[in-house]
Formats: sequence, C-alpha cells, structure tokens
Amino acid sequence: MSSNSFPDPSSVRFDGPWTHRDVHANGIRFHVVEAVAAETDGTDRPEAPLVLLLHGFADFWWSWRHQLTALAGHGYRTVAVDLRGYGDTDKPPRGYDGWTLAGDIAGLIRALGHTEATLVGHAEGGLVCWATAVLHPRLVRSIALVSSPHPAALKSAVLRDPAQRATWLPDFLRYQLPRYPENLLTRRGGAEVERLLHDRVGESWSRSAEFVETASRMRHAIRIPGAAHSALEYQRWAFRSQWRPDGKRFMATMRTPVDIPVLMLRGEQDSYLLDATYQRGESLSPRRTLVSIPRAGHYAHQENPSKVNEALTAHWREQNGVNGSPPHDDLVSP
Repeated sequence: MSSNSFPDPSSVRFDGPWTHRDVHANGIRFHVVEAVAAETDGTDRPEAPLVLLLHGFADFWWSWRHQLTALAGHGYRTVAVDLRGYGDTDKPPRGYDGWTLAGDIAGLIRALGHTEATLVGHAEGGLVCWATAVLHPRLVRSIALVSSPHPAALKSAVLRDPAQRATWLPDFLRYQLPRYPENLLTRRGGAEVERLLHDRVGESWSRSAEFVETASRMRHAIRIPGAAHSALEYQRWAFRSQWRPDGKRFMATMRTPVDIPVLMLRGEQDSYLLDATYQRGESLSPRRTLVSIPRAGHYAHQENPSKVNEALTAHWREQNGVNGSPPHDDLVSP
C-alpha cells in the first residue's frame, strides 16, 4: 500500500486466537471479535456469560487484545467491538448521540443471543457503558470502566476544577471545528493519534516495543475512510447537544443512579483524567469500587493488562461469591 492510499476497513481483521464476525444490530453492521470460553476438554461454551469490550476515541477493537484471551480463559464469552463508525463497522452519517450508541450495545447483546451482559469500556467506550446501563438497565449486569468517570462527574470536574479543565478541554474544543480535525487525525499517516497516545500513557510504556506496534495500528485504523469523521462526531454531539433539548434531556437522564456493581479503574500515572474527578459522583453509582492500576496511564488495559485483568476477575468473583465462577445469564435465540 502506498503512503497516500487509505486502508481498507477489512485490514483491521488481524489474525489471532479469536474469531472475526459481522453482527447486525440497531440498523447497522458491527464488526466484532470473539474469544469464546471453553471447557477443559476444549469444546466451546456458547452459554458462557457475555462480556462486551468497548474501545475509546481514535481506537478500535485491538485495544482489548489482552483482555479477549484472558477473560475467555476465566470462563466468559468475550467479545470486542468496533464501535459505530470505527474499524470495519459501518460508518453511517448519523447516530453518534448517546441515545443511539446505547441502543447499539443493547441491540448487540440481543443479537449475540443473550439477555444481559457485563460491559467493559475505555474512555468514550466507558461513556457508552454508563449510558447503556442507565437507558437499558435490564440488559446490563455490571459495568467496568477504564479511564472513564461518570459523564456527569466529568462535566462537573471540567467546569469546576481548573486542573482537570486544563488537561481535558483544549483537545475537546479543537475537535469541534469543521473539517480541520479530520485532516489533523489523518495527515502524516495519523501522527496525531500517536501524539495523543504518547501524551497520555506512562513514560515507561511509551518507550516499549508494544507502544510502537500499538501506535502503528491505531494510526492505520484512523485512516480508514470515514473513521476520523465518525470518531469526532462522538465528541461533537457531546459538545453541541448541551444547548439542545435532546442533550439536556440526555444529561438529566444520566443522573439516574446506576444501581449495579460498577468497577472504575484508573492508571496511577494518568495525567489526562485526574484522581479528583473520579472521587466525584459517588451518589450516581452507589455500588462502585475504585481501583488504581500501577505503572499505567490513560490506557491501563494495554499498559498493565495483567493488573487490569486481575482487577476485573477479582471484582466479578466478589459479586458472585462462589469460587470465582462467572455470572450466568439466560440465552435467547439470536
């Protein structure tokens, strides 16, 4: 491929110990990557409880490579998703509002044949977890968030905490401009995405070979036609909707307490979302648990995957209270 060509969406279907699938839900086609839990004799367990992994801004399913295999090994049906507009998922011109994004995940849970799921999200993927838990509570057993405080708590912190405002607001406002941000994300082979990654991870991981590989793959994925525009539409709706009835109604709805187990993970070296921001909004998730991940910044699930996986499985074991067995849900016909 020449440096001036744009990647085909299917080029993010990397080989590995997983299966690539297309699943239709909420009116579009999603690319999902699945690692199905297996019994000790090696046979698949399609009845295993479902865990959906939702990536963040300017990213794609591969962000969860470490969790896909590890959580499947613990007995979960683990599925990483290219969210609406990303990777090899459809890129429709609309639907990047909180209501539709939550509907995407609700539709995926049903399309995969389940009545409920545990959701794990990073950054903006975490915001989709929060929204799905509020808008479709019967479908969400629990949520786990990596670098994703409650959206109302984040808004409060940006408005009232000068330190959080200084780290978070500049890029957010810059991405509201027309056309310029799309060009910024895709020019020079996606170098802006590597800058974002480098600025938000811990120093030691930024010097690792895995950082180089991760940056390369993210730069590749953001240059898929339509991906940069779709990624920015998430942030544009979040900003512009604040002055519109749908946005005001969404934020008012999001203040409904999430009365399910919530695990919030923050990298100790995350200079983008500050610890004080996570301390806000306790009444919005009264059953929350906050865990700091050592030797990690904003991308803790990639920087220190063993500690993230350990925190996830320990939290779920505590929920179940029985020898670490994963929660079961009733399957429905897809």
